[in-house]
Amino acid sequence: MRIDAHQHYWKIERGDYGWITPDIPVLYRDFLPADLAPHLKTHRLDGSIVVQAAPTYEETDFILSLAESEETILGVVGWLDLFDPDHRIHYERFRRHPKFVGFRIMIQEMADASRILEPEFVEALKGSADEGVTVDLLVRCHQLETLIRLLEQIPHLRGVLNHIGKPRIKNGELEPWMSQMREVARFPHVTCKLSGMVTEADHRGWKPEHFRTYIRHVLDLFGPDRVMFGSDWPVCLMAAEYDEVVDVLTKALPENWGDRERAKLFGLNAREVYRLQNR
Repeated sequence: MRIDAHQHYWKIERGDYGWITPDIPVLYRDFLPADLAPHLKTHRLDGSIVVQAAPTYEETDFILSLAESEETILGVVGWLDLFDPDHRIHYERFRRHPKFVGFRIMIQEMADASRILEPEFVEALKGSADEGVTVDLLVRCHQLETLIRLLEQIPHLRGVLNHIGKPRIKNGELEPWMSQMREVARFPHVTCKLSGMVTEADHRGWKPEHFRTYIRHVLDLFGPDRVMFGSDWPVCLMAAEYDEVVDVLTKALPENWGDRERAKLFGLNAREVYRLQNR
């Protein structure tokens, strides 16, 4: 099974995508399964994991409703506000959907990332970890240190680090990202998505070689069993076409990676992490 482990769908008229404005014309339109279908076919992908793109329960309901009639949506990563006293009510509602595979914490949107270390938040997330729920983690590189402190309190969290922790690829910065990623990789239940990299580079001037050191570092740390390919389509369109995103990753793979390792990266790991084999 070949899977794109990270992409989004949206309808602008729904009104909860505040970050998508007319100032970003390439994204300011609807993106739905019919738009992704040609890319899935070109790259022989069986389907995708659709990840929330708005911090609302209503948006999670929307993408779950899409999943009901769309076979290529293999799983949905929704949104929960762990500070919301009613978040368990929403979680229980979502989990009844056969394609709900977990939720995402949008730490990058927090003005103060240290809020995730507050007892209320830690206890809520620990409850999810105790249940084995898969939790996507969206952070910027300057928030990695805080994420590490969170993982130290919940080392059994079944976490998925999005977009390789968003290093400053545009500036060619490697530290402290490299050292912090080494700390994240110490937690055996954390997987890393090789996604969202082109938008962290110079949108108009990037070259494939700009990503090689970052990709190789992630592969060295997490190994072939804890990495997943994600296109981050259509967000990636701000900097690259779908084909280019795939090309950037494949060109950077180690020479000794054969069919087995590539199969894990391009689908088998996602099937395991999101428990698709049980569906």
